[in-house]
Amino acid sequence: MICENHTRVAEFILLGFTNNPEKQISLFVLFLVIYTVTFLGNFLIVTVTSVDPALRTPMYFFLRNLSLLEVCFTLVMMPKMLVDLVSSRKIISFVGCGTQMYFFFFFGSSECFLLSMMAYDRFVAICNPLRYSVIMNRSLCLWMAVGCWMSGVPVSMLQTAWMMALPFCGPNTIDHFFCDGPSVLKLVTQDTTMYEMQALASTLLFIMLPFSLILVSYIRIISTIVRMPSATGRQKAFSTCLSHIIVVSLFYGTASLTYLRPKSNQSLESKKLVSLSYTVITPMLNPIIYSLRNNEVKGAVKRTFTRKVLRKLNMF
Repeated sequence: MICENHTRVAEFILLGFTNNPEKQISLFVLFLVIYTVTFLGNFLIVTVTSVDPALRTPMYFFLRNLSLLEVCFTLVMMPKMLVDLVSSRKIISFVGCGTQMYFFFFFGSSECFLLSMMAYDRFVAICNPLRYSVIMNRSLCLWMAVGCWMSGVPVSMLQTAWMMALPFCGPNTIDHFFCDGPSVLKLVTQDTTMYEMQALASTLLFIMLPFSLILVSYIRIISTIVRMPSATGRQKAFSTCLSHIIVVSLFYGTASLTYLRPKSNQSLESKKLVSLSYTVITPMLNPIIYSLRNNEVKGAVKRTFTRKVLRKLNMF
């Protein structure tokens, strides 16, 4: 279908959360704090896992990549969302919307596969500890990380190119705080059954495949842990996985509510809250979860700050 008189939509209006000026200011302050905490928290994880020798292991190599992904993920939408909260014109261009959608799919898909690689790392560490350093060598970890980052390319290109090639001839108001696929799809002025079938297939492949790998890894991990003779050993093994389990549950639990049911009967406000949880809240919580429950990370943070303080003292 081609738009009559070539009146294709040139820009979209993002409705966001509310039109109430007082609530917008309150939300701006709240999200600015969240964005700052997210950026500083993940930047801290990247820094300490890079400079501290005790954290130069495969587990923390993948954690560093996860923190980088979280920073990039929030950059896709948080700055625009903050600007819209204090702006009277909540406009995003057609190209800008497509660009935001591309990088959202890219980083989201990459994170799915990275979480599965982190589960595999824990599987090898617990189920095959004597060969851990041989299996999870530097070269393999690097290729696994590159594969995770590149896994987002095909799905983001396919989803975005197909979506933006559809006709947008009528309304241009997106009832969301960013260019989310299901919300943009509602504005298409033709039947979208084929796209929805492709989107569901892509979702099953790029969300459920990594989740299946995570599930299989943890089935093997749990079966190994319960056979350990020492209660201390079982507790220590499980504690190394707990942070990852929490992060996986938060990310997959909320994302699946949106992308496994793109046209569900959820209210628009409920959909926004679900999207908010995996696009804004989860990236903020990840460094907190990994640092609060991990004595090695907490120790590395203390050592990093101690070294910086000592360097400054030696300058005087």
